[in-house]
Amino acid sequence: MHHHQDTETCVEQLRTALEAHSITLPSLTVDLPTFAGAYAGSPLISLGNCNEETARALTAVLRKAADR
Repeated sequence: MHHHQDTETCVEQLRTALEAHSITLPSLTVDLPTFAGAYAGSPLISLGNCNEETARALTAVLRKAADR
């Protein structure tokens, strides 16, 4: 069984990593329905919605990291 705290920790680490690049995903959270009874997989993390500026910033950071 996967613990909710592990997933919350992952969300916070992702939030911190994004903030280091001045990127905020306001809806970043644990997808609580994946903790419901019959769901067999690992909990999901909802990245949520973002505006175009945030999407472009995230794309730039990921592209830069891929070039390393």
